[in-house]
Amino acid sequence: MMPIAENIAAIREKMSAAALAAGRDPGEILLVGASKMNDAAACKAAVAAGIDALGENRVQEMTAKLAEDAYTGAPLHFIGHLQRNKVKQVVGKVDLIQSVGSLELLAEIEKTAAKLGIVQNILLEVNVGMEEAKSGFAPQDMEEAAKAALECPHVHVQGLMTIPPADASPEENRAYFHKVRALYVDINAKLFHNNFKYLSMGMSGDYEDAIACGATMVRVGSAIFGARHYT
Repeated sequence: MMPIAENIAAIREKMSAAALAAGRDPGEILLVGASKMNDAAACKAAVAAGIDALGENRVQEMTAKLAEDAYTGAPLHFIGHLQRNKVKQVVGKVDLIQSVGSLELLAEIEKTAAKLGIVQNILLEVNVGMEEAKSGFAPQDMEEAAKAALECPHVHVQGLMTIPPADASPEENRAYFHKVRALYVDINAKLFHNNFKYLSMGMSGDYEDAIACGATMVRVGSAIFGARHYT
């Protein structure tokens, strides 16, 4: 496996090329290292290589690595499915929760942030493929979800996030990305005075297509850290 720094440099070159081909500024797109199942040393290597942020999927793993100062020097995002009973372990510990996909989770984050006296930055997750097994708001429910978030004084919505179905073809993926980009533009203009910062979409296999379709943040794991070995 190439060193993490070389992987990040290669990905940034591809991100830049994809942005320029779409007539976009490469500097407006952030690279989040999805560091699930990688140790603190790997996270520190990514930070040293200039990663824009690190993203964790699992609360227990994130908590353990926080204790090892794994993320010092880079923002930390929570990018996985967040259970309501684990919200207290995440709110105030991360710069951004990308995966807020239900009104119940939104309410729990608001309640926890209020107790801490902070404002938690979040993204609203779009279940663009309408998959029953996946969390996230259905596209037709996004405006209602955004309005609910605006009623939460201890939550700050900074944009949208999505994960297309895993079995989608590249053509289908691009259609999903375009759909979420349209939602992002619409909701941003209607409700947020065009102050959204992040449209988080695209992972190791499709981040170039996501950039072509308007992503401002991509979440890349295996292309940075190598293949994950599930046990």
